[in-house]
Amino acid sequence: MEYSVVILRFDPEKDTSPYYKGYLVDAAPHERVLDVLLKIKAEQDSTLALRKSCGHGVCGSDAMLINGENRLACATLLRDLKGSRIRVEPLPGAPVEKDLIINTDSFWKKYQDTMPYLVNHDPPPDRERLQSPAEHEIIEESTRCILCGACTHACPTSWANENYLGPAALLKAYRFIFDSRDQAKQERLKTVASDRGIWKCYTAYNCFETCPKEIDITWHITRLKKTSLGL
Repeated sequence: MEYSVVILRFDPEKDTSPYYKGYLVDAAPHERVLDVLLKIKAEQDSTLALRKSCGHGVCGSDAMLINGENRLACATLLRDLKGSRIRVEPLPGAPVEKDLIINTDSFWKKYQDTMPYLVNHDPPPDRERLQSPAEHEIIEESTRCILCGACTHACPTSWANENYLGPAALLKAYRFIFDSRDQAKQERLKTVASDRGIWKCYTAYNCFETCPKEIDITWHITRLKKTSLGL
């Protein structure tokens, strides 16, 4: 089947503004958007820039705007898109480095601000810090985040407020705040309950709808709000 693929291109070294460029690609419905982009790069236009690594929905590096929705190119099958026309653009709300590659420095800075690591001052055990199945169940869904950034770059608050931590960082904060082995709950809550954190979330559900791992991020942020109020 022939697909018409329109890609938003921009090379800051030579272009004054972004522009759309179209390509015709023969592909099977079971192939992925990533397969199509790699075909274009290999056979039609080697200058096309995009990020990708594992290609199997684990690393999160190939998140982009596909037909108006933030998706993973490696996890989006052509048969799941309507029609034979595909529009591909970089994730919104971030500076474009080139074509489909965005600058993620701000995203990772906010992620680091939430202390995304276990804090425990007790003497280390011989093997591991144990956690019961019930205790792990509380954080299990949040551990599925692959940090693709699709949620944060779909969030209206992130578009309007460059200081907002964003859904991905807040979800990571939840993952450790509710971890029974962690001892830095209050320190993290102070960060997420600041004027750049949870109270800037207006429950638009964009983060939940765009998450490739189907994590209910809005629910987790709501739990953070209740916890910060002592509920």
